[in-house]
Amino acid sequence: MEKIQDNATLSTQKRKRKKHRPSVAIGLWIIKRLEKAIKHYSKVETTPFIDPGQFVWVPELETHWKTIRAELNEVLQNKHKIPNFQDISKDQKNITQDDRWKTFFLYGYGYKMDGNCLRCPETTRIIESIPGMFTAFFSILEPGKHIPLHRGPYNGLLRAHLGLVVPEPKEMCRIEVGGETQHWETGKCMIFDDTYRHQVWNETDGVRVVLFLDIQRPLAWPGSLLNRMILRLIRWSPFIQDARRNHRAWERGLEP
Repeated sequence: MEKIQDNATLSTQKRKRKKHRPSVAIGLWIIKRLEKAIKHYSKVETTPFIDPGQFVWVPELETHWKTIRAELNEVLQNKHKIPNFQDISKDQKNITQDDRWKTFFLYGYGYKMDGNCLRCPETTRIIESIPGMFTAFFSILEPGKHIPLHRGPYNGLLRAHLGLVVPEPKEMCRIEVGGETQHWETGKCMIFDDTYRHQVWNETDGVRVVLFLDIQRPLAWPGSLLNRMILRLIRWSPFIQDARRNHRAWERGLEP
């Protein structure tokens, strides 16, 4: 009986994916053509890596890195219960299929994960003070993990990583964006445009953890209005709604 139910569930999921494909394809086509406008109105660099000094919220975030790491340490006490990225966001299966990239979500595309935020109240308070914060989670990379070349969906968001646990030697734990390579530093923020093709390696014997943030790109008018509209549409997309359902299912699995 369980096998029959599993097959029925898989069949339903496949039908949903097929139903979503046309709308997703159209949405991606539109977004790719809007990215030129976003670059035109950008108030910050449009290079692969972006100077964190251009963002007023970075010093405050870096000041509180030890507070954030203290709450992370509590989360890591039950690391085996933290979901793999692809368990929450199924489209991540294109770049990861194993259990060496785990994610503890606080916010996902503007949606607050209330249970996780209650477990990390100070981190939540800090990230909620960041202008344009759209997504926030602890990104946990196990030893030996390589995330292959890929690109993000839309340049109206910028990606920030706050180093929380950075194993040595740092040269063996690195990220390449648009052909440029940088290393994480504990307590320091790195900002980049993830629509440049990028990849990640953790070739050390230790676990790497960053606070992973997606922040709305600072834009001049009317680019800022256009960006808000696009991000609202992305929030309603099947990919994001599916991820929300998957996260709720994971939270229900933790209930006694």
